[in-house]
Amino acid sequence: MPGRASESSEDPRGQGELPGLPGVARAWAPLAASWLLMACELPALSAVVARLANPELELAAYGGVILPIALVIEAPIIMLLSASTALSRDRASYRELRRFTNLSGAILTLLHLAIALTPLYDLVVGGLIGAPAAVSEAARPGFLVLTPWTWAIAYRRFNQGALIRFGHSRAVTVGTMIRLGTNLAILTTGWVHGSVPGALLAATAVASGVTAEAIYSGLRVRPVVREHLSVDDPGHTPLRGRAFLGFYVPLALTPIISLVAQPLASAGVTRMPETLHSLAAMPVVLGLLFMFQSVGLALTEVVVAGLDRRGAAPALWRFSVMVALGTGALVVIMGVTPLAGLWFGTISGLTPELVELATVALLLGLPISIARALQSWYAGVLVHARRTRPISEAVAVFLGAAAVVIGVGVATQRWAGIHAAVGAFSVGQIAQTVWLWWRSRGEIAALGGGDPR
Repeated sequence: MPGRASESSEDPRGQGELPGLPGVARAWAPLAASWLLMACELPALSAVVARLANPELELAAYGGVILPIALVIEAPIIMLLSASTALSRDRASYRELRRFTNLSGAILTLLHLAIALTPLYDLVVGGLIGAPAAVSEAARPGFLVLTPWTWAIAYRRFNQGALIRFGHSRAVTVGTMIRLGTNLAILTTGWVHGSVPGALLAATAVASGVTAEAIYSGLRVRPVVREHLSVDDPGHTPLRGRAFLGFYVPLALTPIISLVAQPLASAGVTRMPETLHSLAAMPVVLGLLFMFQSVGLALTEVVVAGLDRRGAAPALWRFSVMVALGTGALVVIMGVTPLAGLWFGTISGLTPELVELATVALLLGLPISIARALQSWYAGVLVHARRTRPISEAVAVFLGAAAVVIGVGVATQRWAGIHAAVGAFSVGQIAQTVWLWWRSRGEIAALGGGDPR
C-alpha cells in the first residue's frame, strides 16, 4: 500500500516481503498477540467473579450456563474470519458475504432472545443442561444481557477478515485490546461497588467488550473497503447461493462438531479414577494448553491471505513448522521445570496433589500445541482453494479418535481421568492433522511449494 511501508510486508497484493520468513512473521505476530490476549479474558472474568458474593453460584451460572449456551449459538459464525479472509476480494464478493453475515447474525440473535425470554430457557437450562434451580435463576439475567454477543462477533470477524487480507492484521490486535480494556473497566467498576451479581457482571463486561470491538472493526475497515473493495473484479465470480453454502457450511460445522469434545471428555472423566481431582485440574490444564495453541491458530488467516502471493507457500510452510516446534518446546520446558509448579500451584492455586496431576497432563498434551500450527497450514491451503469439506471431516476424525481413547480409559480404568482425557485430545489432534495433510496433498502440489511430502 502506498505510504504504508510499515504494513507492506503483510499486504497480500504483492507490495512487501511476505514470501520470506520475516514477512510471514510480521503478518502473524499481531494475530498471535490477539489470540493470546483473548485467552486472558476468561481467567480475568473468573478471578473477579470469584471475589464477589456467592462465588460458587455465580461462577456456575456464568461458566456452566451462560457461556456454554452462547458458544453453541455462536458456533455457526465462528469461521466467518477465515471465510472473509478468503472471499473478500472485490466489491461483489464482499457484499455477498456482508449480506450473509447480517442475515445469520439476525437469525442467531433471534434464537438467543427466544431462549432468554420464552419457556425454551427452562427446557434448555433445566432439561438439557440439568442446572439446579438456583443456578438457572442466577444465569437468566446475564444470558439476556449477552444478547448482542453473536451478531457483534459475526460482524467483527467479517470485518477482520478483510483487514487481514489487505495487510492490516495489527488492527485485529487493537480491536482485541479495546475489547479487553472495556471488559476490565466494567469488571473493575463492578468489583469496587460489589452490588452486581457476578454472573450478570461477567455477561455485561463480555457483551460490552465484543460490541466495542465490533464498532471499532466497522470503523477501521471503511478505508480498506474504499481502497480495495469499491469495484468489481470482472475476472472473479463471487460465490452465491448453493456454491457459497457448499464453501461455508463445512466451515460452520467445524466448531459445532468440536463443541461435542468437551462434554464427551467430562463424561469420560466422571467414569474414571481420580474423578474429582481430574475435574478440578482439567480446566486449568486445558486453559494453559489453549494459550500455547493460540499462536498456532493465528496462522490460518495468514496462510489463506498469503497464498495469493506467488512463491509464498514454502515460507508459510516453514514458518508453520517453526511455530509448531517452538510451542512444543515451550510445553516441554514448562512441564519439566519448576515453571509447572509456579503456574499450577502459585498462580492457579492448585494443591500439590493436583499440581502433580496437572503437570503430567500438560506433558501428555504436547502433541496438541504442535498439531495446531500444522493444522493451520493445511486448513489454510484448503480454504484458499475453496475446498472446505475436508476441514469438517478432519474434526469428525478428531472426535472419533478421541472418543475411542476415552472409551478405552473408561473400560480399563488404568489412568486418571484427566490423563486419559488430555491423551485422547492429543491422539485426536494427531489424527486430525494426518487427515488434513492427506486431503490437502493435491492443493499443496498445485502451489508448487510448501510441504514437500
